[in-house]
Amino acid sequence: MAECTHLDQIHDVPPSGDGCKECLETNGVWLHLRMCQTCGHIGCCDNSPGTHATKHFHQTDHPLIRSFEPDEDWFWCYKEDLFFEIDGAAPGPHHP
Repeated sequence: MAECTHLDQIHDVPPSGDGCKECLETNGVWLHLRMCQTCGHIGCCDNSPGTHATKHFHQTDHPLIRSFEPDEDWFWCYKEDLFFEIDGAAPGPHHP
């Protein structure tokens, strides 16, 4: 099984808010939220009209996101195109 080589990019940072930062600024809508593990940016998923989580990756090169949905604790590495979970990882902060 492949392992992510960017785990050093996971930082203990607060989320940028309770919803997609850009959608909130433009009155946009989202389906699911993702949190950047480097800076805490909250962006919407690729099934959302804005695809702001992926756009954030392309703008910043921050490689890892984590689901910001309740009861979901998975990670995604954009650079390695890799979905993974971390055994024993503390639950991520989730929106209300």
